[in-house]
Amino acid sequence: MPVSSAQVALNAQLLYGRASYRSAGIHHYIDQLLRHLPAAAPDFRLTVFTGAGRPVMPGAHVRTTALPTARPLARIVWEQLLQPLELGRLRPDLLHSLAFVSPVMSRCPAVVTVYDLSFRLAPRRFKPAQRLYLNALTALSCRRARRVLAISANTRADVVRLLGVPADRVDVAYPGLAPSLRPLPPAEVDVFRRRRGLPERFVLYLGTLEPRKNLGVLLDAYAQLRPAHPNLRLVLAGARGWWYADLFRRVEALGLAQEVIFPGFVPEDELPLWYNAAAVFAYPSSYEGFGLPVAEALACGRPVVTTAVSSLPEAGGEAAYLVPPDDAPALAEALAQALAAGPERAAAGRAHAARFTWAGTAAQTAACYRRALDRALPGSERS
Repeated sequence: MPVSSAQVALNAQLLYGRASYRSAGIHHYIDQLLRHLPAAAPDFRLTVFTGAGRPVMPGAHVRTTALPTARPLARIVWEQLLQPLELGRLRPDLLHSLAFVSPVMSRCPAVVTVYDLSFRLAPRRFKPAQRLYLNALTALSCRRARRVLAISANTRADVVRLLGVPADRVDVAYPGLAPSLRPLPPAEVDVFRRRRGLPERFVLYLGTLEPRKNLGVLLDAYAQLRPAHPNLRLVLAGARGWWYADLFRRVEALGLAQEVIFPGFVPEDELPLWYNAAAVFAYPSSYEGFGLPVAEALACGRPVVTTAVSSLPEAGGEAAYLVPPDDAPALAEALAQALAAGPERAAAGRAHAARFTWAGTAAQTAACYRRALDRALPGSERS
């Protein structure tokens, strides 16, 4: 059968109609992959299964699911009971399960995307039933899959180590960055800063307010830094996850209520302005599937301080300042160095961030399909 006749079905039920802080990462990855995949995979016929989401996917066949799959239970019912029936009628050559789990009762060859293994490594973030489902079904799906796609080399290593998948069956497809993430004219940034009432110099964190982000350590580091930088403020931007009440109490205990700003959820179209307005971007997380905000801030020319764990060194490269995740003095020292960083550091950061494009994500994904089907990559021998 010629390569051009191969059909790939994609389960995109987590492409929601509206992104929230709970779905934004996976939603955004799926949305951008679908936008770029047709150009990267002209040798495949693509069919995408969606619920509330409406993919932008030129040339693909879109099949809308009747169930309200934005609800977890409805999505599980569709994925495990109805999806096998759809696949039986469609008879694709390959199924790409875009988020962790493939249908147990399907014999269709599969590729599975894994974003992180936080349900194994940070289980308290998940309800018991959700954790049990992800633990059991992700491991089974990955072991049965022709190939697994991880979004970083660190997640790839976790899949091999924790799920027992052979390393030669796991590929990496890094997320990409939007072209809008770039240094902006100072006048435009100043207008935004005034409109938002932001201070002239501030350290920015952007992400969900939750324990694994180590924001308590960031607060301690900022408190240590303040005597040498009395006009510097700290902005903790992002939606409230769990544990945020303890975070606010920590701010009060440190006497920082007037110095720490909580602007809440940041819309995607404002991200470049927030990054550009900051003096330094800090992301002291203890675990990430990739750590996209680190690469985004570098793309905007900001100095970045993050941790030397999980995938964060991949996201930051040699341009980011790396510290242990629980070391407030080291974080304070790195922030001081970042505040004094010159233009060479910014240039190195932009060069590193330029590696991450959605066209590249789609090309890596299409190459994975060809490996799964044991077919030659364009211009190469069989892989």
